[in-house]
Formats: sequence, structure tokens, C-alpha cells
Amino acid sequence: MYELITLNPQIEINMLKKILKITAIVLVVFVAALFAIPYLFKDQIKAKIADAINKNVDAKVSFAEADLSLFKNFPNANVSIEKLVIINKAPFEGDTLVSLGELDLKMSIKELFKGKEEPLNIEGISTQNGLINIIFNKDGVGNFDIALKDKKETEKEDTKSDPLSLKIQNYKIENFTFRYIDQGSKIKMVIDSLNHEGTGDFTNSKLDLNTKTTANVSLDMDKMNYLKNVKLTLDAVLGIDLEKSKYTFKENKALINQLPLEFDGFIQMAEKSQIYDLKFKTPTSSFTNFLGLIPSAYAASLDGVKTTGDFTIVGFAKGELTDTTVPKFNIAIASNNASFQYPNLPKSVENIVIDTKIINETGILNDTYVNLDKLSFRIDQDVFSAKANVKNVTVNPIVDAALKGTINLANLSKAYPIKLDKPLAGILKADVTTNFDMASVEKSQYQNIKNAGTMSLSGFKYTDENNKSMNISTALVEFNPSKINLKQFNATTGRSDIAINGILENFYGFMFKKQELKGNFNMSSNQLAVDDFMTSGEPAKTTTAGGEAKTETKTAAKPAEAMKIPAFLNCTLNAKANTVLYDNLKLTAVSGKLIIKDEKATLENFKTSIFGGSIGLTGTVSTKTKVPTFDMNLGFNKVDIAQTFTQLDMMKKIAPIAGIINGKLNSTIKLNGNLDAKELTPDLKSLSGDLLGQLLSTTVNAKNSTLLNSLSSKVNFIDVNKLNLNDLKMALAFEDGKVKIKPFDIKYQDIKVTVDGTHGFDQNMNYNLKLDVPAKYLGKEANAFLSKLSPADAAKLENIPISGIITGNFSNPKVALDTKTAVNNLTSQVVSQQKEKLTQKGAAALNDLLNKNTKPKDTTKTATENKAKTNEEVKAKASDLLNGLFKKKK
Repeated sequence: MYELITLNPQIEINMLKKILKITAIVLVVFVAALFAIPYLFKDQIKAKIADAINKNVDAKVSFAEADLSLFKNFPNANVSIEKLVIINKAPFEGDTLVSLGELDLKMSIKELFKGKEEPLNIEGISTQNGLINIIFNKDGVGNFDIALKDKKETEKEDTKSDPLSLKIQNYKIENFTFRYIDQGSKIKMVIDSLNHEGTGDFTNSKLDLNTKTTANVSLDMDKMNYLKNVKLTLDAVLGIDLEKSKYTFKENKALINQLPLEFDGFIQMAEKSQIYDLKFKTPTSSFTNFLGLIPSAYAASLDGVKTTGDFTIVGFAKGELTDTTVPKFNIAIASNNASFQYPNLPKSVENIVIDTKIINETGILNDTYVNLDKLSFRIDQDVFSAKANVKNVTVNPIVDAALKGTINLANLSKAYPIKLDKPLAGILKADVTTNFDMASVEKSQYQNIKNAGTMSLSGFKYTDENNKSMNISTALVEFNPSKINLKQFNATTGRSDIAINGILENFYGFMFKKQELKGNFNMSSNQLAVDDFMTSGEPAKTTTAGGEAKTETKTAAKPAEAMKIPAFLNCTLNAKANTVLYDNLKLTAVSGKLIIKDEKATLENFKTSIFGGSIGLTGTVSTKTKVPTFDMNLGFNKVDIAQTFTQLDMMKKIAPIAGIINGKLNSTIKLNGNLDAKELTPDLKSLSGDLLGQLLSTTVNAKNSTLLNSLSSKVNFIDVNKLNLNDLKMALAFEDGKVKIKPFDIKYQDIKVTVDGTHGFDQNMNYNLKLDVPAKYLGKEANAFLSKLSPADAAKLENIPISGIITGNFSNPKVALDTKTAVNNLTSQVVSQQKEKLTQKGAAALNDLLNKNTKPKDTTKTATENKAKTNEEVKAKASDLLNGLFKKKK
């Protein structure tokens, strides 16, 4: 026995080794199976998903891929469907109903081994980055009704053949957007950044569903915004009765921004309605609840805030939601003699009274009314109050409101931690009443609108993020039934001062119906610096610890957007300014009319004194199309030429050489083309139009012109500083990025120069020159040569045409003159004139003319030989003369 016992450990070790080996093999096989099974069942899963979709929906459905994993939710299997999209068919053709970035279906591994005809039981669903887009058209038809008609009729009779069966235990959605649009009632609701998850056993007909939800909610009704990015949080246990489609709030904690709410009651789905029996309230009555209701963009931490008084929200909703009715409801918001003060702030807000009710007593939506019976508060000694009533909300809202009181704007940031880069200053006073209905606003029936009172702002100061400040000394607005009268507006900013008055029409139509904002204003200024009203591109200066100035470069938070003229503006501005500073220009006696309408700015009768003369301008700038355009007519009257063509960038591009001319210019210019979308400056490549100009009392400063110096080096008989440009008229045309110069004549003493050609806005040139040069400029040798001609013959040779071209660019010009043609021209003239004389007198006479010593044997040559010899000699002589004409000056 003992021997047997002593042998057992060895047997056990051997057995353990075998067990470990078998276990290792099993593990390897198991792991290999985990990798292999997805590939074996992948096609089967994809087929069942496609089959489930095709059997249930009447829409265009697509998905990029369906993958099976045994690791993601181990020990369960996970099916991932990527980029699932459901597109509606008619009458919502092309609209996206559902778009899911990723959809994960969790199921037991044993589901993979079911037969092709058996449904897969889905136990969990999760999805990310999705969109659900619900639309009701004006006929009340919804785009979500995509179940196949045959499926609707048989779904209660036969569910066994479904390829997928839902046995949900949990679900989760992340980063969803839900859009609800009712075109008939003009309601638009967007739930953004929606995260929601729930856990419960949906295999039971009654269950408790544990849910967590966060979202941002925006709501618009009939073009009016009621909620904008309101943050919602809800943790709730919902009692669900699937047989009765009833959902009961059991335990819940909701937050609207930071306002806590609790719900009691239920929502039940009926065949043609939804039944509501809900009550809600704030769990506490502290005034901190009100501060928690402030939108998150303006909210601050509530830690350490001292409050007195109360704030409560109590309400209920009871009844049926159908196509024609809503549940009756009553929401009461109240506070009485409350106050609050934030830590580390010197001011408190006191005597706060809020009395607001939103009520529907009939179940008919249009019978809903809102009564803001009182809203008032005090900061120091300044009291401000408001009241308003709104009824007939869906058919034709009727508004009755009043504002009265004073607010010291500097105290706002001292009483509430407003997020401002720079503090505000100024006194706002209001005493305004208004009564109107939306139909009258929409139809501009001003007789039905009752406005009265005034609003003023004084001592206002505001500094933006670029450290530019606006100071409004006085602003006074008077409210009348048909218009708002800006009686006075005086302000300064930077180096500028402005004074404005005028009429603003259709203000309510603009505010509530998004109609055009109409106005007619007058503006005057002693000095207006344009860059005071534009975003500065200059770096900001700061001071170091040692007191030295340093420069900071500000990085834009986002790329500059293309400039657009607002579509809603329909305004006229009559402006006058003693001085306008624009870039490096100083304009004086500026006046004109600016009309803004239909995304287009029209300038009429603009006049200014500049460059010792005046400029008039009419034209338009339009940003209605993707590429902005302009169309301008300019008139220059006796402006200084050099300043005009050196200080105006566009004129510098049009005629660079004009900058060296001293004198005056009269000109008319017509221009049109495209504008740079961000800067609204002309795109020169798109420019078309023409210029007509006349030069007055001019002189030329040639030393500053590379082009004239190059020309002077080629022609020694012209002093370019003595060119006569008086009364010179020029015609230019702009097209395809080029300036085309029509032929014009310049006189230099008794020499005529004709110029024409083109240059590009890139400064490349291609010009033609034609010089009509009297023969006397050929020098003494030429004069001796010509004196031997008869007076009649010499007169015929008086002018010699010489042509040339100028290429290159204005900083590196290339001048080429055609002397060969000129030589041939002179030669042919001399030979032609002497032809008859040669025939009669022979070669001796012509040789004598050319100062040649002819041997007696030459007289025996034939007339043909003499003629050929004479042609060569005359040509050589003409070439010598012309070469002397173009020798560079020493």
C-alpha cells in the first residue's frame, strides 16, 4: 500500500502535464476559432442584415461594410455596420432620414450557429455619430413612414420569418443630432450633441429602464427663436409597460442648463394620439435656481453666490397630443423680492420680481398665451422693469410690451461675472411701449402698430479684442408707429468722429419676420479714418517688465471670411466729411450717397478733392454672386498727374510711366470686373473698360524713368525732358489683364512720334514707335549732302520715317529701332529722285554729288552698270548718315 502511495505523485505529475498540454491545445484552437469564426460567418451576417432591411423598409438604404468580432464584446459576438444611410423616396426624394457613422449589434455567440431561416436575437445596440432627420411637409405627411406596405399588413400575423429579432438588454447612442421640422406649423427643433443610454430587459412586457441623457436643444417657431443651445441633462428610471405603450417617470433628475427639475406622471402612446399626465417643479425654491437657468454661454459658477428670496417653476401638462390638439398646460415662473451677489464682486442685484405664466386652458395650440406680468430689478439706485403679453401665438401673435428704467452699463460686470474682454460704460435709459400683431408687421400695416416712447444711451464706451474703442457721447431713439427715428447719434473712434440721424423703417418686420431692414440716414464727419472701422492687421504693442515696448503678433482664431453685403439691408446713407483718411490718401470735401440693397452697394454723386483737383465717382459693388463684382465710372478733373499715378495703386498699374509727368489731368474712366472676396479690391486680371484722358500744362521728369533713359540712349537728337505733352489726348482700353493704348502723337520740336501698343498689369510691355524725323537732324555731313540736291529734291527728303519697338518691362525695358528700313527708305528716295538726272547726265554728275573722284574710264561704263554702282554708293552714304543719327551721345 505504501509503495502504491509513493508512486502516485509521479503519476499525478504525468497526468498534470497531459492536462496542461491538452488545455494549451484547446486554448490555441479556441483563440484561433475566435479569429477564424468572423471570416466564416461574415457573409452570412451581411446577408441577414441586408435581408432584414429589404423586408422592412421602402427607402434607399446603403452601408459600407458589416464586420463580425468576437473580441469587442466578449463573451458576446459584435456585428459592426459602418456608414449606414437611409435616403427617402418620394415625396421626400433625396432627403436623408437616418445616417449612422457606426452601428454595433451585440448578440450571443450561439446565434452564429443558427440556420439560415432562423432569426438572430439582438441583445444590445450602440451607435455613434448619427443623424435622425424627421420632416413633416405642409400636407402633414412625415418622411419617417418608410415601412413596406405589405409588411404593415402582415406584421401582426407573421413575425417568425424576420431575419433579426430584438431581445434588447441595453442600448447606447453617442454624439447624435436629431432634427424635427414641421413645415405646416413652422416648427424647427434641433437636439444636438445627444448622448443617451438605457439598460433594461426588453424581453419582459413590463420593465424598469435606467437611462442617462445629455443634449443641447434649440427651438424655432415661425421664424422666432425660443431656445438656442440650451443644455439638458436627464437621469431617469422609466417604468415601461410595452403592452400598453406607457412610460412612467419613477426616479429622475433633470437639469436645464443648471436649473434642477423633477417630473412625475406618465406618457402613453395611443393609436392616434399621445396621452400626457405630467407634473414638474423645481425641487428647491432658492433663487439660485434662476441663475442656473441662464444660458451656458453667459453662465458662471454658482459656488459662493449669496441669494435671498425664492425662485420656483411649477407646471403640469395633461391631455392628448393629436393632429388638432395639445395637452392643456400651465407653467408658472415666480420670484418675489429676491437678490443675489457673486463673491469678489462689489455690486448686488436686488428687489428682483418675476411673475410669468405660460398657459393653455383649451387644448388648442393657438389659445396658448404668455403673460410676463412683471420683471424688475435694481442695481444701486437704478431700477429697470419690463412687462409683456403674447396671445394668439400660432395664427397671428399679438404682442403688448413695455420697458422702463435706467441701467448703468458699468455696473453689469460689477454685479454679474459677464465674460467681457473690456468693461462697458454708459447710461441706458428706456421708456417704451409697443402693441402690434405679426400680420400687420408682415404686411407693413403701420396703422395697426402702436409704438411710443424714447430710448437713449450716453457716455457709452466699448473696446473690442483688437483694442479699438467706440465712444458714443449721445444716442437718442424715438419710437413712432411706423418707424424708429434716430434723432441723434454722436460717436468717436480712433481718429474718427461721426454724427448720424435718420429713420429706420420695418424694424419689427426685420426682427420677427426676417424682412428687409429699411432706413434713410444722414451722416456727417469732420474727419473719418477708414481703418478705424476695419479689423487691424497691425501687431499689438505691449510693455515688458523693464518698461520696453515689444510687439506681439496676434494669430487669428479662424481664417478671415469673405466679405458680404447683408441681404436684409435696404438703406440709403447721405454722407459728408471734411476729411477722409484712406490708407495713405487724404481726401477733402467728401460727399455722396450710398444705397445698399439686394446685396449691392451703389455709390451716387460721390465727390472729393484730392491731388490738387477733384474726383467724381458713381458705380456699384455686388456680393450677391460667389465672386463679388464691381462697375464704376470715375471722373478726374485737373488732378496732379504724378500723385494720381503713384499713390493710387490701380492707376499705377494702368499707366506706370505717367508717374514721371508733372502737370494736370482731366480723365473719364469706366471700369468693371471681379473683386477679391475677402478684401473687396479689384482683381486686375478680370478688369475691363476704358480711359479717355487729356494732359494739361505738363513737363517730364525723365531722370526717374528707366524707360525714357533707355530711349534717350538710343536716340541722340531727342532730349526727353523737353517732350511736349500739353493737351495730349489718350485713349486706353482694359481687357484680359492688359492695357491697350490706342495710337497717339507726341511732338518734340518738329519731330512727330506716334505711340501705340499694350502692357500687362504684370508690367510687361509691347509698344510700337513711329518717328517722323526731318533730315536736318542727320548732322553737318547730311546737310552738305542735301545742299547739292535741288531745293525741290531736298524738300522731298525732309522727313525720314523710323520705326521701333519697346519690350521687356518698365523696370527693365528693351528698345529696338529699325535703322535698316530707314536706310533703305532714304536710299530709294534719293535714287528715285535722281533717276531722270542720271539718265540725262550720266554717272559723273551723281559721283560729283557724292564727292567721289571718278576716273575717265568710268565714263565708258554702260548705263546699267552706272545705275547699280550708284545705288550701292547712295545706300552706303545713307547708312553712314543714319548711323550718325543714332550714335550714343558722348
